This record gives sequence, C-alpha cells and structure tokens, in this order.
Amino acid sequence: MLNLPLILETRRNHALEHASIHLLSHKHPTQRMAGHSNPTGFYLLGNLNTQDVWECVTEAHTRLNSGEHDLAIHPGCGTNLATTALLSAGFAWLPLRGTKSTLWRFLLIPFALMFAFIGFSMSRPLGPWLQKHVTTEARLGNLQIVDIIYVRKGVHRVITK
Repeated sequence: MLNLPLILETRRNHALEHASIHLLSHKHPTQRMAGHSNPTGFYLLGNLNTQDVWECVTEAHTRLNSGEHDLAIHPGCGTNLATTALLSAGFAWLPLRGTKSTLWRFLLIPFALMFAFIGFSMSRPLGPWLQKHVTTEARLGNLQIVDIIYVRKGVHRVITK
C-alpha cells in the first residue's frame, strides 16, 4: 500500500522536504520553517529567498540520491508530534476508562499521568521509525524537481514529477 502511486510520490516529496529543511536550517539557523508535502511536490513555509530554496532543494535531492537517507528524518515532523500526542493521550486514558465516578477519576489521575509518561517515552523512538518506514521514502527513484515558485511572502512551492 505504501508503494501505491500517489502515496509513494507523497512519501518521496516528504523526504525531499525534510532534507531541504535540514539544509536550509544550516544556512538560516534562526529562521523558523515548516513544510507540507503532496504527490506533486511540497510547500516550504518560512521567510526564505528563492535562490537559497533552489540551492538547498537541489542539494538535498543530490544528497538523498547519493545515499544520505538520514536527511529524510526530521525531529520537527508532524509524524513525531502525532505519535507523541496519540500515545500519551491513549495511555493516559487506559486507567480512566470505564470509571464512572468523578471521585475515582480524580484519584486515578496520578496513574493516568504515569501512563501518559510511558506513552511519551515510547513515542520518542517510534516517531522517527514511522518517518523512516512509513511517512517518507528516501530513495527518490526518478523524482525530478520541475520548478520552484515563489507564491507569496513566506511561501515557496516546489513542484516535482
């Protein structure tokens, strides 16, 4: 399923997006950046000039194709955030489920917090693992950069095929 056409293209663009943000972050260490991938490319959000975006996206493409697959994993990825939120909340809910009494729920809060911490701890290695094996594909195959368009202040569109 992960290799179905639209999904695979999105995963490859997601990897290129992460690698590009890694390189742009080295160039602009104080600049906040984000991205959003889809099957036809990705958006880069941040106050960046188009020339820097071109340079970093093409370098990221080259480096991923030459085997630097770790560039596809980014600590600020939404995959990490979602994994942390879901596991922490899910584990916190476990001791509270089925409890109808408000008093019992109140008394179980320390256990819920302990379970939330366990979920949080489990999410730390799971998020990057999910990025590596599910939400990104660092082997870009025949993915090509078609164009990089300045959309408006703080937004660039990277188009791939």
